[in-house]
Amino acid sequence: MQIDCRHVQFSIHEGFTVGTGSRQINLQELQNLFQITAFWARDRKLEDWVIALQNSRPIVTAWDDDRLIGFARATSDGIYRATIWDVVVHPDYQGLGLGRKLVETLLMHPHVNRAERVYLMTTNQQKFYERIGFEENQTTTMVLFNQPVSQEGLTLVQEEVLHRG
Repeated sequence: MQIDCRHVQFSIHEGFTVGTGSRQINLQELQNLFQITAFWARDRKLEDWVIALQNSRPIVTAWDDDRLIGFARATSDGIYRATIWDVVVHPDYQGLGLGRKLVETLLMHPHVNRAERVYLMTTNQQKFYERIGFEENQTTTMVLFNQPVSQEGLTLVQEEVLHRG
C-alpha cells in the first residue's frame, strides 16, 4: 500500500528554540525519530541535541499532520563551505521522495546555496546522494576523533584573554 504524501508539510527553521507551536521541534519526538531510523545517532542525549540544533542553520523538518516524520540540518559559513547533517525519514515514509525534498530544501536555503562546496557524510546512502548530485570525494577524507573537553572554566579563560588585550 502506497502512502499518500500530498498532505506532508515541510518547515524551515532558522535555528532552534525550545517552545511550543504547530511546527516546533519537540526534542523527545526528534530523539525517537532518530532511534527508529539512525543506528549512528541512537545514543544522542537531549541536552546534546539542544547544542547541535542551536548551532545549525537551516533545519528542515517534514510533518504528517503533527507527527515529525523527517529531519535534516546544515551548518555553513554562508559562502565557502556548508555541511549537511542528520538526514532521516521515518521508515514508513522512505522511498517516497521525502528525503530528496529535505536535502533539496537545505540546498536552496540562502545560508547554503552560495557555498562553494557542500559536504555530507553517509554510511550507507551514497547512491541516494549521488542521484541528488553529490559525488564521492577522495581528497577530504581526514577526520579527528576528538575527545570531549570539559567546558568548566572555559568562559573564565576566554574572559581573561579578552581582558589582557
